[in-house]
Amino acid sequence: MKLSISRAAEVLLGGGIIAYPTEGVFGLGCMPDDMNAVVNLLRIKNRDPAKGLILIASNESQLRDWLADDAGQLPDPEPSQPMTWIAPASDRVASLVRGDHETIAVRLTTNPVAAAICSAVDSPIVSTSANLSGQGVVRNRLVLRRKFGACVDYIVPGECGPTSGPSEIRELATGKTLRPRTR
Repeated sequence: MKLSISRAAEVLLGGGIIAYPTEGVFGLGCMPDDMNAVVNLLRIKNRDPAKGLILIASNESQLRDWLADDAGQLPDPEPSQPMTWIAPASDRVASLVRGDHETIAVRLTTNPVAAAICSAVDSPIVSTSANLSGQGVVRNRLVLRRKFGACVDYIVPGECGPTSGPSEIRELATGKTLRPRTR
């Protein structure tokens, strides 16, 4: 695994896009401060930039510069229930990442591969599900390779888990559920 994480970090830091396992689905990711990579990722997914993207991190300190000072503290993640939080974004966050919002979506990942990637680049990474906008998510490595093998710079080995489907999304300030977890 160490070599694949090093390769993923090299690709990300070089401006590339990776496909990798997350808690519930395969994700597509890039560095959130590399606007060329973000634009390429949005193009690959055919995703409307107004929707914004999620950042995942292996620890809260990696998100410090991305969240507004008054955002509040993220709860400790529960491996069996991944949670994406909507919180006020700092001025650093480009509109391509936050979309047409003053907030940003963030998650402390519990998937060991995704967490190792974030640790290797010492940064959050963009995490959006490996699917074309409006289509089903990818949980199967063969489907991932068929759909995205020619579009991304590296597919990181590993398995999705421990859950299935996209994470639940809640507002950090209120706890209000914006998207229930799908199974």
